[in-house]
Amino acid sequence: MNSAAFGRRCLLRRAVAAGSGIALSSGPLLALGAEPPRAIMVLVPDIGEPFRSVFASIVEGIESRAPGRVSVLAVGPSNEQGLADEVRRREARVVVALGRQGLKALALLAGGVNAIAGCVVSVQESDLRGHPVYTLAPDPGLLFAHLRRLMPGVRRVSVVYDPRQSGWLIRRAREAARGVSLELDAHEAQDLPAALRHYQQILAAADASRDAVWLPQDATTVEEGAVLPLVLKASWNHSLAVFSSNVAHVKRGALFALYPDNGELGRTLGDAALRALQGGKPAEGVLPLRDVRSAINARTAAHLGIVLGTRIAGYDLVYPEP
Repeated sequence: MNSAAFGRRCLLRRAVAAGSGIALSSGPLLALGAEPPRAIMVLVPDIGEPFRSVFASIVEGIESRAPGRVSVLAVGPSNEQGLADEVRRREARVVVALGRQGLKALALLAGGVNAIAGCVVSVQESDLRGHPVYTLAPDPGLLFAHLRRLMPGVRRVSVVYDPRQSGWLIRRAREAARGVSLELDAHEAQDLPAALRHYQQILAAADASRDAVWLPQDATTVEEGAVLPLVLKASWNHSLAVFSSNVAHVKRGALFALYPDNGELGRTLGDAALRALQGGKPAEGVLPLRDVRSAINARTAAHLGIVLGTRIAGYDLVYPEP
């Protein structure tokens, strides 16, 4: 990173850290109320590390697409009620809201402002309110294509999901599975006991030569205390491929995961904001994550008989760590 980029990131982290008292400009750091008008306003959660640095990288990506046109405001309970007035004062025409706190804040804005939400894990229908939502859920098409490259013999992918959280994702997954000649075996569960019953049935009937299990980012059905140990133990004992939308699961034994490339995600959001400024038609509904990095568990791969060879160099994270 060159000195200019390092300086911008330091300013950005200070802006996010300072909450309602500090705003970011492309020049000197200014107190809230002194920020000059900008066309694009980015709302970031007033949150600590390690997430603060994640949002800093995303905002840096947005700024790289719209230099000099972006202002940043850290949003928390202390300044939510004045948000609409602040958007008007800064003459923002597009608001990019990041994280769950940013998505919540959009409900406080008056009409007349184009809104884009990003960096949320799960979305319910009530969260949409007519604006696009760029989620952190990896695109099922990318996951399935990655699985087929590693294990071309797989023919069926099983998944357990809560339709309230992941119904939109499973609809996309069904279409993506057909595109790569996979059968998607999807099971609905709205509580943990139902999810566990489905997993037990899936694992008991699985054929390791043709089956795989997908763990989506679903708080109901992919529970860390009971579900994850059950699935990963069965995966190891029966040489069954398990892949995930959560990179932390790879460290614990899942074969691979896709996870956000924060800088690229920021650039995607920046492009969306510029299109909105220019009157372009925005994307609609909930959008999966396509700006991804990849992680693999080399020990699990070897256990499943996958020879990675030089392909291992193409992964951004490899577990176990050398």
